[in-house]
Amino acid sequence: MSNPMSFDQLLDYLDNQESQYVLDSVAMHGFLTATIIGPALPNWLDALFEGQVSKLPENVVDGVKRWRKSIMDELKNETPIELPFSEDVGNEEVDFDFSDESDIVAWSIGFVDAMYGDEASDWIQNEDTAEDVAVLTLPMIVLSGIDDEDPELLQMRSDEDKMAQMANSIEGNLTELFLLFHTND
Repeated sequence: MSNPMSFDQLLDYLDNQESQYVLDSVAMHGFLTATIIGPALPNWLDALFEGQVSKLPENVVDGVKRWRKSIMDELKNETPIELPFSEDVGNEEVDFDFSDESDIVAWSIGFVDAMYGDEASDWIQNEDTAEDVAVLTLPMIVLSGIDDEDPELLQMRSDEDKMAQMANSIEGNLTELFLLFHTND
């Protein structure tokens, strides 16, 4: 790599890119997080960039790989993943923004995109953990708005208190999901 990007340069690139196959930095974080805590997604890079990796600058791809590794290192060091919207989590005085343009919704969309990024990587294939996975990923699915036809999910999305509870549960749910997929217990 002749010209590696700094982390700030990578974020700036992602947030100012007008490409349909490049997520903004918050959604990218959600996507990368899901590829780490969930079942193996061997082709995560192709899934992330919708098969367009060759059209991206090499230093961007390298920066994304290094970012993913830093998130993985956080988990390996038993440090909770720092979420890009975490300054509001747990703060009773701050009202969450659950609009379609909010960071928590963007992050959840990225996360859910990775969950469904490859049919070979089924998050609920194991009967023993399927119910736990469904419960632990529910906040991300509801917050993403991915299934806006489901009446139950729509009802949850209309309940601000329920949405705040879900947002506050994400950090702990990520740890639980990681343990479900990456330990033998």
